Amino acid sequence: MRSLRLLLLQARHASDPMRDHEHRCFADRTGLAPAQIVPHDLLSGPPTLAQVRAFDGLLMGGSGDFLVSQGDQPNFEPTLALLRDVVAARVPTFASCYGFQAMVHALGGEVIHDPENIEVGTFELSLTEEARRDELFGALPRRFVAQQGHKDRAARLPEGLVHLASSERAPYQALRVPGAPVWAVQFHPELDRDGSCTRYRHYLENYSPELSPEEVEAAMASFEDSPEASALLGRFLRVVFG
Repeated sequence: MRSLRLLLLQARHASDPMRDHEHRCFADRTGLAPAQIVPHDLLSGPPTLAQVRAFDGLLMGGSGDFLVSQGDQPNFEPTLALLRDVVAARVPTFASCYGFQAMVHALGGEVIHDPENIEVGTFELSLTEEARRDELFGALPRRFVAQQGHKDRAARLPEGLVHLASSERAPYQALRVPGAPVWAVQFHPELDRDGSCTRYRHYLENYSPELSPEEVEAAMASFEDSPEASALLGRFLRVVFG
């Protein structure tokens, strides 16, 4: 694994400290050195497919300030076009949260803004029957917990994609492109409990602006460790690259 190099697509402002935090979290969960994961700023424009193919695989993370349902990310349409090209080229890919929603939208599914069913913190997920036959998700227990942080959610998956997991508030939590090494998840496998708390504090105005400091601490006390979800990224590398 020491020779692997992955490209990380990020939709975060340069001034946002969560950009570096996300990079470190992906390195920690994959077990790769930070230098093996090269960030790319989507706000300045997506890379070309040729640039993506110069790497062994692709990661796409979350976003603190942009919503797929609103299409408000700079260079949003070119980003969607790149994701379609990546899938067509069967580039090994793992996308989380905003990346999952962008993948759903790019491939013809539906993403809606649904703050009434916001998930922030640690939530239980259930595997579908299809997930039991998946090389990556088949190793998970039927029920497991994962870190979440979203107001948008997928309301319909693109036709032909494999539905892998759901939660009570968001019925589509994970997908696979059949026959290709491409997975995407609504949750954050790159985060552990501490990382989830760090994100929550930083984006508090987006998630829970009405809470008092005491209520914020009480909310974070409910966050849990999520070892099964956190193991997904390392397993992704082993499944795809051996």
